[in-house]
Amino acid sequence: MSDLRKIIIDDQEVEVDGAMTLIQACEQAGVEIPRFCYHERLSIAGNCRMCLVEVVGGPPKPAASCAMQVRDLRPGPEGQAPVVKTNSPMVKKAREGVMEFLLINHPLDCPICDQGGECDLQDQAMAYGVDFSRYREPKRATEDLDLGPLVETHMTRCISCTRCVRFTTEVAGIAQMGQTGRGEDAEITSYLGQTLDSNMQGNIIDLCPVGALVSKPYAFTARPWELRKTETIDVMDALGANIRVDTKGREVMRILPCNHDGVNEEWISDKTRFVWDGLRRQRLDRPYVRENGKLRAATWPEALGKVSEAIKGASKVAGLVGDLAPVEAAFALKQLIEAQGGSVECRTDGAKLPAGNRSGYVGNVAIEDLDTAKEIVLIATDPSIESPVLNARIRKAWLKGADVTVVGPAVNLTYDYTHAGTGRAALSQVKAGDDAIVIIGQSALNEADGAAVLAAAQAISGNLLVLHTAAARVGAMDAGCVTEGGMAAAIDGADVVYNLGADEIDIQDGPFVIYQGSHGDRGAHRADVILPGAAYTEEQGLFVNTEGRPQLALRAGFAPGEAKENWAILRAVSGEMGQALPFDSLVQLRKALVAEVPHLAKVDQVIANDWQPLPKGKLGDADFRLSLQDFYLTNPIARASELMAELSANAKARQDTPVAAE
Repeated sequence: MSDLRKIIIDDQEVEVDGAMTLIQACEQAGVEIPRFCYHERLSIAGNCRMCLVEVVGGPPKPAASCAMQVRDLRPGPEGQAPVVKTNSPMVKKAREGVMEFLLINHPLDCPICDQGGECDLQDQAMAYGVDFSRYREPKRATEDLDLGPLVETHMTRCISCTRCVRFTTEVAGIAQMGQTGRGEDAEITSYLGQTLDSNMQGNIIDLCPVGALVSKPYAFTARPWELRKTETIDVMDALGANIRVDTKGREVMRILPCNHDGVNEEWISDKTRFVWDGLRRQRLDRPYVRENGKLRAATWPEALGKVSEAIKGASKVAGLVGDLAPVEAAFALKQLIEAQGGSVECRTDGAKLPAGNRSGYVGNVAIEDLDTAKEIVLIATDPSIESPVLNARIRKAWLKGADVTVVGPAVNLTYDYTHAGTGRAALSQVKAGDDAIVIIGQSALNEADGAAVLAAAQAISGNLLVLHTAAARVGAMDAGCVTEGGMAAAIDGADVVYNLGADEIDIQDGPFVIYQGSHGDRGAHRADVILPGAAYTEEQGLFVNTEGRPQLALRAGFAPGEAKENWAILRAVSGEMGQALPFDSLVQLRKALVAEVPHLAKVDQVIANDWQPLPKGKLGDADFRLSLQDFYLTNPIARASELMAELSANAKARQDTPVAAE
């Protein structure tokens, strides 16, 4: 039950919840309060004092608006609403004093600081600071930390806001950062000089309000005003995190999170943030044709001619949809292949996802529902690797008191859980309430009894979330890119396989393979013809995330060399064959797609799915195993990244380090 209170902020009367802090109430009234330590997704520290306001009739000194609730304000002598002033002489003097203290030890690094141009301290010093300093003593200096290959530190700039400490402890769930010392000797440090061991550590770069924590790979490469910023969707996992891609010319310089409360809040994983160097390496920038066992560069007309000739002469054609393909490309491939009497398959890992039953391959739970869950059951999944941001959301529910049960291998999830067992027997013993949320991983579904495991998961509770690992999977399932009998049935006996970016599989010798993709990975090595396609930052496309929410990815730059957009290549192939697909633009293609799959028009909405329980099947007796072991090298873009290779090697070395017996 809400406790509404009237409050007057700068002569404007507003009605707000009594549990709100003054800084939140001011925000609701449209009044901006400066702050360094306060962050709406972290606990309140109240240690920077920049958010001071004057409470009329209160103590004769300014109050920290982040740490005082509206219900703590006393009404006036005749019951009038409490009055708060944010721009009185007292507040102005207090803020100038705080800013002067903050700048006493802050180095004059602005010209060479990576945060220059988007620095909270710089902006607020301009707005609230004074134009002189009364401090003449030498500035304090601090040694920099080694936090690993992602976060570069300049600790002399640190203003001890403790945002990084609170994020790593509360959200990321690691206890490696803290503050030691008192007074002038106080400093933020990592315990015993450890490097950070988290798949979400890059978020402290965004949180830092000064240049103390900056991106090591991006350092000294660009200034914020040189970059073109594009808001789009991430494809490194199936969460569909909202991101901003910053480009300079044709190059992607960095990737940052965008706020979306329903999906990723304002966090992204380290793979999402730092994979951009993989967009520059091992790129396919021209068509290739295999001759005498070796690939050679070719022209587009020659490559398209070879593809057309192969498909026309085939008795059976199969299409495979990879993990990073937008829905439009998957739909265009389906139309192209089915016109030749062939079939298309997107479940390349063998997952037993039921075609046509959206509650079976997506579920009926929104990611946001995890925030209020009281009970969560995880089946054969390690969300800290498969989707670190979703894992942080489960941790948030656990901090609020949710009970978490795990069926499958015991792993470190950054929160406590009840381990029900590792095998199928434990799955049938799990008891959960009607409102429990069951999250099932792909590792459970790509075994022989995957359909039976999925049916057993549905039986535990009527709230199911299928946690996908491939960004393209749900969209391709929606578009109907499925074959009765799965991938084996699709490619069995096929003369020609059209591989749309499927790099996680091996295609046996025999069929003529056409590979369309962005990187020279496993799929390209097996190909007889290579058609260079655009990567996810280089074309517009729809992606449907693991909860079934269609989202629109926008183009941030252009594909290198002669590479083309994926849908356009498929349209060109059909034209070369004399059987042109019925669209000449992306708009026409989307109209055809939406006509066949209407819910894809509901961009950024979670579509409600009819609950269709699967028939119970016979469970095996083996233990569940996790198919995704390495967080960093899961797709061709990540495997082309030098930084991801280094992080993967570091993670492996950490696991292999022998621990001394106590």
